[in-house]
Amino acid sequence: MDQSSQGSHPVSDRVLTPPNVLSMLRLVCVPIFLWLILTHQDNWALVVLMLSGLSDYLDGKIARRYNLVTRVGQLLDPLADRLYILSTLLGLAWREIIPWWLVAILVSREVFGTSLLMVVRHYGYRALPVHFIGKAATFNLLFAFPLILLGHGDSVLATVALPCGWAFVWWGTVLYWVAGVMYAVQTRDVVRIARAAGG
Repeated sequence: MDQSSQGSHPVSDRVLTPPNVLSMLRLVCVPIFLWLILTHQDNWALVVLMLSGLSDYLDGKIARRYNLVTRVGQLLDPLADRLYILSTLLGLAWREIIPWWLVAILVSREVFGTSLLMVVRHYGYRALPVHFIGKAATFNLLFAFPLILLGHGDSVLATVALPCGWAFVWWGTVLYWVAGVMYAVQTRDVVRIARAAGG
């Protein structure tokens, strides 16, 4: 859960807070997850993904509840989300579970978003405000990939998990690009305001 969306909660410069520790642990587990999925240890990979999703929820919840929103957390939390999405995409595509063109669509959206961030930082802004569509897209994608991985098993559950996983993939992909367009509009407004103030 992105700590940068915490509304009126004060933002501190603390580093070693419980939410930040959770985000750091998620980051540490990214290469572990990638190794697990590439070595076909799918059950353990699923466990890591599910724990990551749980910690993602908890760090935002704790940060809001106990006023522990920090600048470090605002960076670490979305970074962990994006690295999990990227590593899952690459791992599943390498295993030929998902097509490479899907990877291209989602990675190109991430490149687009990064370019927008560079623009607003050029004008003195740290980041664009996080909105619900962007958070919903991330949730859908993080929820989709474990289902798709689970769907490639031999159990009865797999037959249900696979179509559900792909449904979340498409919802998440569409929302991800809708959020990208919304961020582009925000970036345009930021540039206009900055140029007007400078002029």
